[in-house]
Amino acid sequence: MNDEHKVNHDTADRPASPWSLYLLRCRDGSLYAGISLDPARRCMEHNQQASRASRYVWSRRPAELVWQRTVASQSQALKLEYRLKRLSKAAKERLLQDDSGWMALQAKIKTAP
Repeated sequence: MNDEHKVNHDTADRPASPWSLYLLRCRDGSLYAGISLDPARRCMEHNQQASRASRYVWSRRPAELVWQRTVASQSQALKLEYRLKRLSKAAKERLLQDDSGWMALQAKIKTAP
């Protein structure tokens, strides 16, 4: 039997990994928002692997993971990422200071049509 058709029973019953929304601070002080199952690994990819990095972060390396929040699903992560990317830098900086902005961001996607 071909190896690529084998089922890995160790992972078949495991729940899906949680998605995370994250912010990276780039060398120039800018903030980059993204989503990932593993933000620390994703930050490393942005810093070390040109083929896996966003052009934005690659041109502003090194980047440091400065904020992350776990969310329920990839769908929710994508909606929150869209909202987060539209925030001003000042609003993103406030997210780093306290969670009231995070709660407001979550509330926006729950009430959005």
